[in-house]
Amino acid sequence: MGNRLSRIATRTGDDGTTGLGDGSRTVKDSLRIAAIGDVDELNSTLGLLLTETLPDDIRSALTDIQHDLFDLGGELCIPGFDNITEGQVARLDELLAAFNADLPRLQEFVLPGGTRAAALAHVARTVCRRAERAMVTLGREETVRPACRQYVNRLSDLLFVLARVLNRRAGCGDVLWQKDRAR
Repeated sequence: MGNRLSRIATRTGDDGTTGLGDGSRTVKDSLRIAAIGDVDELNSTLGLLLTETLPDDIRSALTDIQHDLFDLGGELCIPGFDNITEGQVARLDELLAAFNADLPRLQEFVLPGGTRAAALAHVARTVCRRAERAMVTLGREETVRPACRQYVNRLSDLLFVLARVLNRRAGCGDVLWQKDRAR
């Protein structure tokens, strides 16, 4: 790990640049910083979701994911550094299978909503998709390892499933799109 800040107001970014984990500097609107920022926003959104009353298994999964997102941010902030593992991606696959096992098959599109916790999981899902898009865009210009893209892709799926689980456990079920509603 690089130097940890002991002072937050460094003023080194006043010129529109920011430091990367390898000591280099880049402009604050670079593709790399956009991807890092989206991952940071995702982690903050999960932090907000974690303020809700959640089942222990979901709370534990989200807490682990927050740590993984710090790993992902670390990889993005140090070009050439490998920090996300295939094991972390596999863990998301296992969580997806476990949480999805008891859900009824979808017959219609699901609207974001239901309980507050489920709605926040949907917000996190959309932020996750934006982080994924930012990483794909960055990957056109610089190296982004497949494990990083796979992680956020699986995570957005998991957040969708968790929203459904949260609604179901709260007794309200999915909020379904009504294609035949009066318009």
